[in-house]
Amino acid sequence: MKSFRGRVLFLDRSDINTDEIIPAKYLTEISKEAIAPYLLEGLKLDGFDRRRDIRGRGVIVTRSNFGCGSSREHAPWALEMNGINLVIAEGFARIFRRNMYNCGLMAVELDPDTIGRLFGLERAGEVEIEADPENSQLIVRAGGEEERINFAMSDFDRRLVMAGGWVEYADSRY
Repeated sequence: MKSFRGRVLFLDRSDINTDEIIPAKYLTEISKEAIAPYLLEGLKLDGFDRRRDIRGRGVIVTRSNFGCGSSREHAPWALEMNGINLVIAEGFARIFRRNMYNCGLMAVELDPDTIGRLFGLERAGEVEIEADPENSQLIVRAGGEEERINFAMSDFDRRLVMAGGWVEYADSRY
């Protein structure tokens, strides 16, 4: 099973689309590894520098409609190849969310107030979040404090994540 923990990359914007996650010009690459250097190349966000901000992060916290746009599964692949296996948002584009689970990654939806509280923790310094898919719980650590936040996840999505994705899930069952 993948690790669903790490330092948080806060992306304070709604409607981050798949072309901002991995620009279409890289979709001709034939391996997941080949697209890794281009993660978030198309993202325009004040104060964000992908060369500085992505390295060493394992979690993204963002606003609503993350992953909108085209249905490319390259977007979750680019996240995974950069060690980001957990995205927490107010909401996801439907196909992007399914692609996350099919790749064995976690897409956790939280209400806007809780997302706002997480963004508020950024002032405390480094924020680390760990997801426990078995118990549908996030463990948030910041400023020497720890908070646990429950989230909803279907049993099927949990099984996909625990197996490592759709291919691994199918291989174990069929």
